[in-house]
Amino acid sequence: MRKLVSAFGLLTLMAVALVSCKQGSENTTASTSPEGTPSETAMTDIKVAYVVTDSLIAKYEFFKEKSEEITEKGRKFETDLSSRARGFEQEVANFEQTAGSMTQNQARAKQEDLMKKERNLMTFRDNLMQELSADESKLYSDVYDQIQEYLTSYAEENGFEMILSYTRGGAIWYSNKALDITDEILEGLNKKYIGSKTPTK
Repeated sequence: MRKLVSAFGLLTLMAVALVSCKQGSENTTASTSPEGTPSETAMTDIKVAYVVTDSLIAKYEFFKEKSEEITEKGRKFETDLSSRARGFEQEVANFEQTAGSMTQNQARAKQEDLMKKERNLMTFRDNLMQELSADESKLYSDVYDQIQEYLTSYAEENGFEMILSYTRGGAIWYSNKALDITDEILEGLNKKYIGSKTPTK
């Protein structure tokens, strides 16, 4: 009889425990805000993905095309600068050869002229570097704006609460490969960009 009572008591305790666990689970799932209303999104319902940013940018057709344009522009600048530098060096060499036959005033005037040309050459070089740097900064700004716009649209259409940026040495040290949507985003970005280049009839 004592064993039967003990067994009954054990079953009763288990039933109470199960009810308590179920209530606790329901309360956790309901997840209420401080005002007592259910929160908009339970933690388990958050849909997250990430893109490998460096790879996405490097393979984006817009970035590749504009990068090549900047590189080509840099080559032309370098050719022009080299040509001017050689001309200046030749002028300096000529002066060194003929300086002995010049009067003191003529030599001083030529030296001042060469110094002015050297300063102009340095200014020209600095302006070229600044222009290329500005082009590169604008390119990255345009690329980030386009990616941001596309990801925002993609997230809204596919129900993502968050799309993270994964870069080596960045804030994220590990991520499940199943959450990587880089290729899908890249395909969509390139399709959109190529489509924008097609003339409308």
